[in-house]
Amino acid sequence: MKQIYTLLLLLATYLTFGQINKNEYDYFVQFNGNQLSKKVSVAEILNHPIITKYSAKKPDLDFTKYTSLIQLDQKITIHGKFSDSIPYYQVTIPVKSKEAVKQFIIKEFGNDLAENVQIQDLGKYAVFNAKAKKKIFAWNDNYLVILELTQRLPSRFYTTENQAVWQDSIAVDEVYDENKSDENSITIDTPANDAPIAIEEAPVPYNGEQEYTASAPYTIQQATFDLEQAEKLNQIIKSLFENGFTAPTSEKINANADISSWINYSAAMTSLYSVYNYPMSIFGGYDKFLPMQKNFGNFIKGINLDFYFDSNNARVEEVVEYSPELAEVVSKITNRKINKNVFNYFPAQKPLGYMSYHLNTRAALENFPSLTADIFQSPKLIKEDIAIITDLISTIVDEEATATLFDGDLSAFLYGFKEIEVVTKSYEYDENYEEKIIDKKTKKSVPLFSVIFTSTHPTFADKLMQLGVRKKVLVPNGNSYIITGTQDYGDIFIKKDKDVIVIANTPDYFNAGNGTFSGEAKKDLKKNYMFGKLNMAELINAFGKSGEVKSSDLGKFSKFSEQFSDVTIESPKKLINNKLVFAFKLNAVKSDKNIILQTLDFAQELSSK
Repeated sequence: MKQIYTLLLLLATYLTFGQINKNEYDYFVQFNGNQLSKKVSVAEILNHPIITKYSAKKPDLDFTKYTSLIQLDQKITIHGKFSDSIPYYQVTIPVKSKEAVKQFIIKEFGNDLAENVQIQDLGKYAVFNAKAKKKIFAWNDNYLVILELTQRLPSRFYTTENQAVWQDSIAVDEVYDENKSDENSITIDTPANDAPIAIEEAPVPYNGEQEYTASAPYTIQQATFDLEQAEKLNQIIKSLFENGFTAPTSEKINANADISSWINYSAAMTSLYSVYNYPMSIFGGYDKFLPMQKNFGNFIKGINLDFYFDSNNARVEEVVEYSPELAEVVSKITNRKINKNVFNYFPAQKPLGYMSYHLNTRAALENFPSLTADIFQSPKLIKEDIAIITDLISTIVDEEATATLFDGDLSAFLYGFKEIEVVTKSYEYDENYEEKIIDKKTKKSVPLFSVIFTSTHPTFADKLMQLGVRKKVLVPNGNSYIITGTQDYGDIFIKKDKDVIVIANTPDYFNAGNGTFSGEAKKDLKKNYMFGKLNMAELINAFGKSGEVKSSDLGKFSKFSEQFSDVTIESPKKLINNKLVFAFKLNAVKSDKNIILQTLDFAQELSSK
């Protein structure tokens, strides 16, 4: 029966690996060598002193050996599926020649070759199957493919001495497949020349007469499973190469990025769902009431992560693609009109670092019930049940009133450091060995900060502060309240000014809306719902003066600030094609060379100290 499912296997292989639908992947990663090579040459990177020095110490990690094999100025891809009946990953590498790959395999896998696992030249392509039966190397004159099947033998095949040896009744050639069906099965013989991969015969199944061990049935089933995987690999590689190999592509990939990746969110949630629903199914079948993975996939289509390496910055962009329905909701949440009163408490000059969020809380609350209903759709929860829950939430929660507690404006600032005197208690013993408490005054450097948010509720904030006074948590201090027990942090206080609430430990940086920084912040926040910046040079300088860092470490930090100026994060209000972008950028001080080389220069300088 070893060939019963061959026809079905060929069909699945064709559908999965036939390279017809270029978008049927769960993830796709692409190194755009053609794009990055315009900015920095591979030779400059590999010949950098720190790389050559490292390679000299560790010959096994000599990166230069790949330059004679790989076309590094072309596209290298990694893609795969973990939600398919044949889960796999595939690495596709453009190479310089078929012979170059052969020599590389001989050099790198000499031990395997010595064990009679040989390179097989099949004319149009060659294959090499190392010890692992689930991984194979195949190549022609243009591409090297590394393919591995990631399915593992389910643990339920393991049989202990206390369990029935059900394996006895299973023939070795009956291959496990969780999706197989005995109906309309077709048996065909596979010609010998269609199986170029060397495959070991499976052990003879336990028949009751051999010396029995608890793991014997599992060992036999594992051998059978490995045999099936090897056959699949053989058929997959044949389908990829026999008619001419075509490099995989995906329209989800950003060709302008130096490295671009994409993941199918629905497939990722399916994989995660399979992990957490199993224990729930054991304890009473409560997994039926959990959110369905396909429902998550109906909201988020996929997530891109793109990397750019330029001469003056390196940046990462995360792009989330929503469904049209969810994109409409997200656009309402991110498109908030900022309460202008918050700018009265922005500093006049640039702080060491700040972060400012502005979201429409009311829009989020109004759409929460319907989103929850869609996520929790389940055969065990009919629409009428869901409707009752959403109505209950909508009735209990007054979206308009609740949103006034926190409207959605939130900003945080780090201004600098200040040395304060704090009292600490220590325990000592006198000449009679009696314990006594001694108050000691010490100097401590604390960060100066403020957190600003808005609340338009007419009475809640005031009543909450009065409650704090009655409970002796807050102490009135002019037009603000000091939080008790915060002396070690510079006396943190709370201040309410109309719709604005401020929590800070210094009032020295409030500028009533004037100053150059407020103007820059307004400009950035006009197009972004979130924006932040950390000025590393100024932060390291201020931190060094605070005395909270060792002089040896300060030197390293100072070198870093000489190389890189600041870090910024931003996310635009507007969604384009239902996509929300989150960007992280590291800006360099110099722009005379690519930031990759600048980073290597920095690493070399640190290692030489």
